Amino acid sequence: MVEQPTCNRVTSKELLSKFRQSRRQGLSLRTLQFYDGTLYRASSVVGLNVVAQDIIRFLDDLPTSNGNKHAYYRCLRAFYNWLYSRRSGYNLNPQDNPILAVEPPKVEQRIMPSLTQEQLDYVIEQAECLRDRAIISLFADTGLRLAELTSINVDDIDWEHRLIRVWVKGNRQELAVFGEHTKSLLQAWLCEYKNHNGKLWDIGYWGINILCRRLSAKTGLSCNPHTYRRTFASCLAKNGVNDIAIMKLGRWRSLGMVERYTRSVKFEDALALYQPIVN
Repeated sequence: MVEQPTCNRVTSKELLSKFRQSRRQGLSLRTLQFYDGTLYRASSVVGLNVVAQDIIRFLDDLPTSNGNKHAYYRCLRAFYNWLYSRRSGYNLNPQDNPILAVEPPKVEQRIMPSLTQEQLDYVIEQAECLRDRAIISLFADTGLRLAELTSINVDDIDWEHRLIRVWVKGNRQELAVFGEHTKSLLQAWLCEYKNHNGKLWDIGYWGINILCRRLSAKTGLSCNPHTYRRTFASCLAKNGVNDIAIMKLGRWRSLGMVERYTRSVKFEDALALYQPIVN
């Protein structure tokens, strides 16, 4: 018979190590680093004998915003849902899970920035070179995440149908579609970038972050990759594309994520698309 671990013998360090190993394949390095850093700082409430009041007191005492407290809550929720599941191997009663009695910190529903079509055209116009214009145009046309965009190979592109095969969160392969203008920018860039060795870009993750920051400083507009992803979703919504189609085109796994990315769509935008039911 395999002896089950006891509360006295298992340290928070061991628990965190096993939790990390349990995370599904395909999680991005940044997500894993988020878990590691946040749970390490919350190690005082990571254990087999922690109760809900310990977690509540820990969150209440954090000297930070409710948004950051919510990040700690999400990590602790993921950890305790794993710990009190069969997958952990500790045979704990799921009904004793302390996180079930912890209310998530209230977070203000902020409307994060997205660009209008006119602003996007201006940002592309202000980009320093052909490569940068192609990158911004591809971001906005596809809603690609930064890690997805930087990993594209030339062979991943179907020029006839204007599709790109990309690996997304969860280790899934999906398709991203782009328009004719972006196609012309990409092809012009590849004519200029002849020694590409199969890679689409001569710039990596941090280089693209830097060019986005420079564009923000130059234009006074938010130009980070997440802004382009929100712009992608918001522009589709303003053009009358339904949420399910936006979810598929943006490679999201839930309609809730689409709602988060289209909060900048106003009543007036929806009103412009309205058609009377009774004529």
